Amino acid sequence: MRLQQMPERFLGWFSSRIHIFALPNEGPPPKSVVAFVWLELAPVMPWLAAILAVSLAIALFESGTILATGWFVDLLVQEAPSTIWHRYGSLLAAIAVAFLIIRPALFFLQYALVNQTLAVPLTSRIVWRAHLYALGHSLPFFQKNLAGRISNHVLQAGPTLRELAMGVLDIVSYVLVYAGITLAAFLAISGWLALPMLVWMVAYGALVAVFVPRIRSRATAAAAAHSGFVGRLVEAYDNVLPIKLFARINSERSAVRSVMEEYVRRSQANLALYTAEAAALSVINTLLVVAVAGVALWLWTLGRMTPGETAAGLALVARLLTMSVWFVHVVRQVLDSIATIRDSLATLGAPHDVVDQPQAPRLAVRRGEIEFRGVRFRYGHDRPLFEHFNLHVAPGERIGVVGPSGAGKTTIVNLLLRFYDAESGQILIDGQNIAEVTQDSLHQQIAVVPQEPSLIHGSIRDNIGYGREGATDADVERAARKAQAHAFIVGLKDANGRCGYDCWVGERGARLSRGERQRIALARVILKDTPIVLLDEATSSLDVAIEAKIAIADLFRGKTMLVISHRLSTLAALDRLIVIDHGTIVEQGSHRQLVSAGGLYANLWQHGQITPHPHSTIAP
Repeated sequence: MRLQQMPERFLGWFSSRIHIFALPNEGPPPKSVVAFVWLELAPVMPWLAAILAVSLAIALFESGTILATGWFVDLLVQEAPSTIWHRYGSLLAAIAVAFLIIRPALFFLQYALVNQTLAVPLTSRIVWRAHLYALGHSLPFFQKNLAGRISNHVLQAGPTLRELAMGVLDIVSYVLVYAGITLAAFLAISGWLALPMLVWMVAYGALVAVFVPRIRSRATAAAAAHSGFVGRLVEAYDNVLPIKLFARINSERSAVRSVMEEYVRRSQANLALYTAEAAALSVINTLLVVAVAGVALWLWTLGRMTPGETAAGLALVARLLTMSVWFVHVVRQVLDSIATIRDSLATLGAPHDVVDQPQAPRLAVRRGEIEFRGVRFRYGHDRPLFEHFNLHVAPGERIGVVGPSGAGKTTIVNLLLRFYDAESGQILIDGQNIAEVTQDSLHQQIAVVPQEPSLIHGSIRDNIGYGREGATDADVERAARKAQAHAFIVGLKDANGRCGYDCWVGERGARLSRGERQRIALARVILKDTPIVLLDEATSSLDVAIEAKIAIADLFRGKTMLVISHRLSTLAALDRLIVIDHGTIVEQGSHRQLVSAGGLYANLWQHGQITPHPHSTIAP
């Protein structure tokens, strides 16, 4: 075993006590901070109790050491050097052995439990559960909330809960123990010596009572401002292309400065209270030292207090004052943690909009028939987009969906994927209501190419292979060839020298052109090989020659298709075109039939919103 590996091996037992990859609970987390903290910490409560027990033992041992030091000083003052070893040698040796063995053992247990058992595993467990729950939100949730704000809430949940738990444990195990032992020791000597201590405790409690509510309020505001600041920064980085294209650096700088000024103002207001509290604390702490020293001197002159007791008493006070300052820091940490958790619960505690029914079955698709039956749907509080929408797509039928912007074309796709739930009516696939089956099984049976394909930050192979788990390299290449992507893929090379299918695409496919991203997305869908295919302007960025080679309609022959497109070369090859306007099917037929009818489709054609193929023989 290598020397550097010995600590990890030796501490492995402590590191494996908490199960990190636990599933989230059914239903949304509680909105109450206390309930949420209990939900997340309850499974690890035995280990928190162990840490508390060890911390209490350390606090008692350290306090006992101070008292023992006072006894030892009195021993040196009262006993002759020649008799100390004879009368107290065995006791001193036992104390030394206990100090040498028990103290390191207690600190080892504390470090092992805090650093190995709790720190990373508990943090990772909470973040993992929060991440899984966040992924369960519907598409509208991610459209309404900044990605930076969501990720900030998820990532800060683990460390914040850990800090909150450790802060509470520290308050209980150290501050209360030292205060209690100091008071008990002073009472044992004289009530006069305990009096300054009692007055200090009352003053300290009053100080906390005055400042804590105000700090809690300002900490909540500061936490919300911080999340807004982080979210605005991430939004700026996500939209760096339009910022540069439209020369909006100055306006972007102004927007970020605005949220940053708010964050700074809130944070400084919060810290101002801590400064005032710390100043007040320094005053009462100074008064305590002077009072205890004065009373101790008075009692010593009366012969009611020994030099060792005086030394131990002042040492306990000094330790207590150090702990009181530290206590303020811990209280600040606890209050900040509570405020951060409360802010995070806006995300972590939000209920899912679209949920599976209990014991929902999996969708079984054998034919690929789709039916919208009396569907009613609206976005938010807007007027209904679909009032009584009906559409039937036969198994294997290839349907083109056309209409002006805002007509409801993409909404049909979103409803079929159950990114939204319909208010009423049914959406059926092979006679099965999609609201009654699991969402995962629904998405496994449908392949989608959106207008703006989303690529993962990985290699070309990873992105195409995302379409089917376990796909071989040959499968990936075969799909790429069908999507007319192989030729450009083999010529790729990234900054790290990776070539072809191993070339990384950059974040969201930034190293590829829009047309190349669409072909990668098409290859991924080809590889997925599902009975239902949805294409939303999937070839809008391809040049005519490439689009002709792909031949979308022939590529997915035998599959049920819904195609949103404005390209005639794509629409003309489909079995049927439906024209949508204000959530209603107003026309159906082939391109020739619809142009001849002189309706909305003909108007779109005449105004160039249906794009003809440059070499098309199709005439209006």
